[in-house]
Amino acid sequence: MSQGASRRMMSLGAFIHETGQHVAAWRHPDAFAESGTVFAQAVHVAREAERGKFDLLFLADTAAVSLSGTDESRGRMGKTVKFEPLTILSALAATTSHLGLVATATSTYNEPYTLARQFASLDLISGGRAGWNLVTSNNEADALNYNRDQHYAHAERYDRAIEFAEVVTGLWDSWDDDAFIRDKERGIYFDPKKMHVLNHRGRYFQVRGPLNVARSPQGRPILVQAGASDTGRDLAARLAEVVFTAQTTFDQAKGFYADVMARLPRYGRCPDEVRVMPGIYPVVGRTEQEAQDKFAYLQSLIHPSVGLAVLEHTIGVTGLEKYPLHGPVPEMGDTNGPLSRQRLLLEAARRDNLTLWELCLLNAGPRGHLLAIGTPAHIADVMEEWFLGDAADGFNVMPAWLPGSLTDFVDFVIPELRRRGLVRTEYEGTTLRGHLGLPMPASRFRSVPMVAE
Repeated sequence: MSQGASRRMMSLGAFIHETGQHVAAWRHPDAFAESGTVFAQAVHVAREAERGKFDLLFLADTAAVSLSGTDESRGRMGKTVKFEPLTILSALAATTSHLGLVATATSTYNEPYTLARQFASLDLISGGRAGWNLVTSNNEADALNYNRDQHYAHAERYDRAIEFAEVVTGLWDSWDDDAFIRDKERGIYFDPKKMHVLNHRGRYFQVRGPLNVARSPQGRPILVQAGASDTGRDLAARLAEVVFTAQTTFDQAKGFYADVMARLPRYGRCPDEVRVMPGIYPVVGRTEQEAQDKFAYLQSLIHPSVGLAVLEHTIGVTGLEKYPLHGPVPEMGDTNGPLSRQRLLLEAARRDNLTLWELCLLNAGPRGHLLAIGTPAHIADVMEEWFLGDAADGFNVMPAWLPGSLTDFVDFVIPELRRRGLVRTEYEGTTLRGHLGLPMPASRFRSVPMVAE
């Protein structure tokens, strides 16, 4: 390991879907098939991540039940119901002590004051462990649950997101760290000079403030962003402290990393303020053959109608059932959905000459993220190469099924990464910002940054 790399640790997130990342995860004999409805199962998963000393638990979310596809495919989906993210993370904050808690919440179908208040509350409840994954919603069905007939256009969603985030972060700066005196003897509860009214008036939002939640031990929640399109990269460079991205090859990841870092100066930011964390879908076995057998078994559980329906959702198209399943991947038209994910998958299909069903299989687990199958040493080799090669600051680990795939990673890969000095053996701080080594942001009303613990 180089001297430069030895000064930092690999950041790790546990990226959690209800039953696991794989589309057929719920069918595994040992899977938590009810984890979207049973709190005890969610607690078990969070404590497994904390046992592995992960930086954070990262919850995916959508605000709609998908009604696309056929009746047959819909009835076979295992990720249909789920806890509302802020609710479940607030509960998990009381059952964990160090693990960061990151929730996905859309800027497209929320109000900034409400969202700022919710995440600020989670940050206080957890002692400074909260993070907000800012998304613009790539699910057309979300619109139908929020008083609209159709989804906002891609460009408008991002314009709205920029202003939304500016309002939220401004509200999080409503109070100085030492604003609350609570002097019972003198009868002084807070210093009015240390309260700040935002008075925002913009294109999309009008918000006075201040927020009626105090500042947290980490200053404010970590801001996470997951878009990888050109617009998404610019938003990441402007606002994000953690960038969650999907890349399938080292060269793609290295190019993405360099591009995001190159955009930072135009927004007055530096690399120390950002952590880039690609998704990795690890399938771990004591031997190569065991890992391949685990992967093949899950793939065998995918029903063709489900594979097609999930691919349509991932790349934002419809009507794939009319094409031959074992024929070439058809050309895709324009979409109002996830542009970067469509590009990654279609590039892989062309590069590897995949059939439509092979693309469904490729998408069934990793969803365009890095797939790593093999022994703990092999998985660690891949992660180390990306980490030391300036392609990643860490990874969002995407367990195929829960809890088994996460337990495999904690029991087998984490010890190998520790042996190489790449991840922590114990938590050294108490806040998510401290875990990630990110500076505490200075309030826009103050000029002196502080250091997070």
